[in-house]
Parts: sequence; C-alpha cells; structure tokens
Amino acid sequence: MRRWAALGVLALALLLIAVDGTVLALAIPALQHELAPTAAQVLWIGDIYSFVLGGLLVTMGTLGDRIGRKKLLLLGAAGFGAASLLAAFAPSAEWLIAARALLGVAGATIMPSTLSIIRNLFTDPVERTRAVAVWAAAATAGAALGPLVGGVLLEHFWWGSVFIVNLPVMAALLVFGAWWLPETRDPNPGPFDLVSALLSAVGVVPLVYAIKEVALVGPTWTAFLAGLVGVAGLWLFVRRQQSSAHPMIDVALFRNPAFSGAVGATMIAVFALTGLVFFLSQYFQNVLGYSPLEAGLRELPLGVAGMLVIALIGPVVRRLGVGRAIGAGLLVSAAGLAIVGFSARYGAIAVALVVIGAGVGLALTLTTDAVVSAVPADKAGAASAVSETAYELGAALGIAVLGTVLSAWAVTGTFTEAMQGTALVAAALLAVAAFVAYRLIPSATPRPAVRATVP
Repeated sequence: MRRWAALGVLALALLLIAVDGTVLALAIPALQHELAPTAAQVLWIGDIYSFVLGGLLVTMGTLGDRIGRKKLLLLGAAGFGAASLLAAFAPSAEWLIAARALLGVAGATIMPSTLSIIRNLFTDPVERTRAVAVWAAAATAGAALGPLVGGVLLEHFWWGSVFIVNLPVMAALLVFGAWWLPETRDPNPGPFDLVSALLSAVGVVPLVYAIKEVALVGPTWTAFLAGLVGVAGLWLFVRRQQSSAHPMIDVALFRNPAFSGAVGATMIAVFALTGLVFFLSQYFQNVLGYSPLEAGLRELPLGVAGMLVIALIGPVVRRLGVGRAIGAGLLVSAAGLAIVGFSARYGAIAVALVVIGAGVGLALTLTTDAVVSAVPADKAGAASAVSETAYELGAALGIAVLGTVLSAWAVTGTFTEAMQGTALVAAALLAVAAFVAYRLIPSATPRPAVRATVP
C-alpha cells in the first residue's frame, strides 16, 4: 500500500510539471500588459523553461543515481516552489525569464527522479507497467489540463496565479515525499563526469532552440548554426560515453532495436500530442470564438481518455504483446487525427480527442516502461532521463513541424483547412511510426538480453 501511496505523490509532481509547460500560454496577454516585455522577451519567457529542462535532464538523472533520487526530488520540489514564488511576483520581464529558468532547473531534478523511483519501487514487471501507466497518464493529463487550469485561474485572478498554484502541490510533495518515498541510488556510481554533463546540455539546448526558431520565424541562419552546435554537442557526448569507464548513458543500449524503437516511439507519440494541442487551442479560440476556459474544457476528453486507458493496458499487452500494442496505440492515434482531418465539427473533434488520448496513453506507457526496464534498477535515473529527453524533443518537434505545416497551409486557404491538412500529415507520420514500432519492438520484450548490454 505504501508503494501505491508513493506513486500517487510522484504522479502529482509530474502532473504539475506537465501543467507548468502549457499553462503560461494563456497568461501571456496579461503579463504583457503588466510587464511590457519586448517581443524577444515574450519568446524567452515561454521557451526558457523547456530549454533548461531539456538540457539538464540527462545530468540530473545521473546525479540522482549518485546522490539519491529521493534527496534530489525533494531538493527539486523546494526549488520549484521558491522559483514559482519568484515568477508570480516578478517586477520585470528579465526577472520572470530568470525565474522561469530556475523552474526549468528544478523541473529537471523532479522528472527523472519520479520515473527512476518508480523503477525501483515496482520490481514486478506487471505492477511496474501499471505504475508507469499512472505516471504516463499524469504526463498526458497535465499537458491537456494546462489550458484549463490557466483559463480557470485567469478568469478570477492575476497572471501570477498560474505560478502560485504550484506552491501547495510542492508543499504536499515535500511532506508526503519525505514520509512515503524510499531513498535509492546507484551503489557504485563512479565519478561524476562534468564534461559529459556540459556536452549533454550543449547538445540538447541549441537543438531545441533551433527547432523552435524554425517554427516561429522559419529557417534562419541562427537556427541553422544552433542546430549545428546541437548536433556537434550530441556527437561529442556520444563519443565520450563510448570511451568512458563510467558513462552517464550506456549508448550501446541504442544498438538494441527494442530500446531505440521505444525511445523513437515516445518522441513520435508526444510529437502528435503536443502538436494537436497547439493547433486545436488556436482553432477553438480564433475560429470558433471560445474563451480560454471554454477551449480548455473542450480539450478535456484527451486527458480523460489518456487516464482511463490504464485499465486496458494489461489485457491489450497480454493479447498483442508489447511491440504490437505500441504499434496499435500509435495507429489508433493516427485514426483519431484522421477524424480531425475530415471533420472540423466539435462533435467529431471530441470523438477524435478520445481516440487520440487512448492511443497516445497506451503507446507512451509501454514505450516508457520498455526504456526504464531495459537497464538495472541502479541505472534507472539515466534511463529515465533518456525517455524524458525524447519527450521534450518530441514536444518541441510537434510544435515546430506541425506549426510550420499549419502556417504554410494557411497561406493558401482558411485556418480550418490548414488545421485539417496538418492533422492528416500528423496522422500519416504516426502511421509510419506505428509500422516501425511494430517491426523494431518485440512483442515479448527480452529484458534479460537488454540488461546484459549494461556494464
């Protein structure tokens, strides 16, 4: 019972992190009025959180393996609460950007710790899959609930309330986490590799920046150079891991089709989810004329379906196996996006949201479980960081790629036509990803063989 109570605490933490990634968008007009940021500052207010978060996930996952995941999680929770307070009462745009960067640092300590603690709490594969399903549902629900939470708060309070709401949740995490969560760490971690930590950040942050730059303003020399820096950083990071006696990530894992297929499927599933929320939020408000709160309410079926699918994961895996189940989840999501592609009525969109939420929830749970199950429990932090880095890159790519397609299409037609065309493009990509997952990921994952690759 204690394990499941601990899981509830971890899921609540992740839910808040996911909400925090999307809740700010609705507050931008209000904080523009209060703080008068420049156009560039508005972009940094929105993006700095994901840049810092994505860039530090691998480092923080490995750090948790060394100093203790519970300790790092509780430190992160305290830091997240303090940074939220700084953001809520920011007197200037520069202050708010700095506070959002601190939120990214704290979020990076929390995300891999939640998943790695679950990996150590639940050693039985069946129970672990259920626990990861709850974790994945919290991530899916959080992304979908962000606009709703923001809408409710902004209907009644000032823009800083979207940060103040973090405080009671983080206080609960500190109290109940200290009580219920066990401490786990790698018993033989080796020395901390600062150079690898820097290279991981140099690889991820410019790459995410380049993707978002292309999405916002199109191809630019800045995006091109940032992309080159990111690719070079990742290449150097991989080379260092291959030659290191104590690597932060065992890159040999990526030679295993099941592991690399699961990481890729995670990225594609999140790609579809965030891209969908991105263009539907605009459609509901700019075309159908809904308020932010009304738009958030109409996106709820996505998160609800993602949570309810937990009950079906066990039977689906027993019947299809892991690889076929992941492929089926992605294919179901593709069918949901196809519904949006052929009908822009809300009734059809609501059905599509249920279908997409169920498909993404199924695929994301199983791919995440496959990644963290591929390594021994003492390396869970690093593996969790790989899964969540794929999550962050998928989110950035979803907005960048689908946002670019949407913008290009809107030039030659209405926004509704552009949205439907973009949904069909996303559906086609998901269908291809479903086939790849089916081919790469075994239906009965050979966990002992994968673990044998880890030194």
